[in-house]
Amino acid sequence: MSELPLRRALTVILCSGLVARCFPSTPGVEGVHGTSPAPGAFWTPPAGNDTTKTETAPPNVPPDLAARVNNLGLSDVLDVALRNNTATSASWYTARAAAETYGAAKGAYYPTLALNGTFNAVKTVPSIDSGRGSIEEKYYGPTLTLNWLLFDFGGRSGAIGEAREGLLAADWTHNATVQAVVLTVEQAYFQYLGTKALLTAQQTTLQEAQTNLQAAEQRHNVGLATIADVLQARTVVSQALLAVQSTTGQLATTRGALALSMGLPANVPYDVSVPTDTTIPAGITDSVDTLIDRAVRDRPDLQAARANARAAEARISQARSLALPSLELGGNAGQTFYTIPVSGSAYTATLTLHIPLFAGWSDIYRTKAASATANAARTQTSGLEQEVVYQVFSSYYGLKTATQQVQTSADLVASAQQSAEVALGRYRAGAGALVDLLIAQAALASARAQRIQARFSWYVALAQLAHDVGVLDLHGTSSLHLAADSSKGSPR
Repeated sequence: MSELPLRRALTVILCSGLVARCFPSTPGVEGVHGTSPAPGAFWTPPAGNDTTKTETAPPNVPPDLAARVNNLGLSDVLDVALRNNTATSASWYTARAAAETYGAAKGAYYPTLALNGTFNAVKTVPSIDSGRGSIEEKYYGPTLTLNWLLFDFGGRSGAIGEAREGLLAADWTHNATVQAVVLTVEQAYFQYLGTKALLTAQQTTLQEAQTNLQAAEQRHNVGLATIADVLQARTVVSQALLAVQSTTGQLATTRGALALSMGLPANVPYDVSVPTDTTIPAGITDSVDTLIDRAVRDRPDLQAARANARAAEARISQARSLALPSLELGGNAGQTFYTIPVSGSAYTATLTLHIPLFAGWSDIYRTKAASATANAARTQTSGLEQEVVYQVFSSYYGLKTATQQVQTSADLVASAQQSAEVALGRYRAGAGALVDLLIAQAALASARAQRIQARFSWYVALAQLAHDVGVLDLHGTSSLHLAADSSKGSPR
């Protein structure tokens, strides 16, 4: 390589190094790199940066419920959930913000007043050949300014109407959020109770299987049964024990899910009480058409959608008013004081008529855009109405099916109980085989589980229907009309 190209190469390398040094690198954080060194590498946080600290303590059971923390009822559980739930808090704050926005929008009907104060110091320096000295002048004074929009063809009223409908939408959304939280908590509550009841039933089945094993061993010892009977009985005991162990783990999971729905840590110490009144009504007396009409009229999320649609319509008048004349009253009054004993007052009043002539067709496009947005909002509301009708229709017949299953499962348990008792009597008398007894008791265990599932599924179905109609209240109850009781007794 010749000397000249070598010098050029060294010059380029030197300049590149200088540019690289001058160009800022990726910023760091407390002495460490701001990012990981490579896409496949971890980022190392600064030393002493504890990301596990929280500013506030985790939520816990309120003090007024601490006395019965291990015996909470459904109303207590809902009370805790509504106090701790972040979704309801966020929707409440959103509604409060919408209320303040509405109040601010209504201020457009009033005049605006502003008080300004000024101080001026002016020094005039004449040219050198004028023969005069510099002149200093200082003056100050307040000025009161008034502006009042008198008429604008609906722009101001449209803005206020939009804010009003926005407030109504936020309030309805808050109600819908509260109902959604109540439904979620009820579902978790009855899931936990159902699991507790199922565990009790499975423990009863385990005791019955152990009793059968003892009977089989005694009969085998006196030569009335074969070793196959004993082995079969042991197998059933192991199966029942596995079911108990599985449900015990599931019980802890559902208990944690209920704590989560209450806004509590999953490991918080608490428990719920089993309702003493577990009667299941024969059904619902309201017709599906009546409930659909009520939901379409009163459901909060649908009301919120309608309010949003009205707010979109109010924006049309705002956009249209930008292309129309407006009339505004203005004025100001001021007093000027000089450093010398001289003062002066000034008053002005103006009546301004603003007539838009041309704005590049922007006003037309804004109006068309607002109209299209309003049409979209109305269409979405119509679609939501159809969805609400389907939800009520589906949950209504879901409740009717759950009611029928409760009645059928009660009959199933009664017949399975009789069959198991007959099989046990025949086996003890030596007239029946062990396999017949095991089959009968397996059918009884299955019937018990189905009855428990049917009963607590009924409560969930009732809560779902109340939510879909929009009548689910803060205590987990509703104004639905139920028929007379048809099933009594413990859910276990």
